[in-house]
Amino acid sequence: MTRSQAWTLHAGTALVGITGVVYGYMRYFAEPADPYAVVNHPWQPVLRDTHIVTAPLLVFAVAWVWQDHVWKRVRSGFRARRSTGLALFALFVPMVLSGYLLQVAVEPAWKNVWIVLHVATSCVWTVGFLVHLVSRRQVLRAHDEPSSSRMRGYTGPSGDKTASRSRVDASR
Repeated sequence: MTRSQAWTLHAGTALVGITGVVYGYMRYFAEPADPYAVVNHPWQPVLRDTHIVTAPLLVFAVAWVWQDHVWKRVRSGFRARRSTGLALFALFVPMVLSGYLLQVAVEPAWKNVWIVLHVATSCVWTVGFLVHLVSRRQVLRAHDEPSSSRMRGYTGPSGDKTASRSRVDASR
């Protein structure tokens, strides 16, 4: 995954996640100042709209990293962090579909189904994304330990340490 792909994915996740959490709080837990108010907080419509407008950025980012990051690693048999990565993929589809279906649902029963599904998959996806990032750092630390024979002391066929390091980085 390139830096621009990573930053787009992280920005999309942060924007959609933060706006979703704040909107959810305003919608379900905030008390309106005026008993006749249509919304619980004056910023509630702005947060909802921002969440809806930034969601395609996350969809784009996931699609962008699919070929280079996800599918390439699945095909190569790369095992590190596979469980969290595949869980993210499995959660992403119902999270996105329920978000879109929530916007077009007319029947209150279906609207409630899409809300519950969207909130549940979104919360688990966001936590899973953070776990996936933290586990990446743990994998990187494990590779940087002196006991790792993949990097320390190995100079490669040309005697150049940077060549061996770039091969290890490329395999991640």
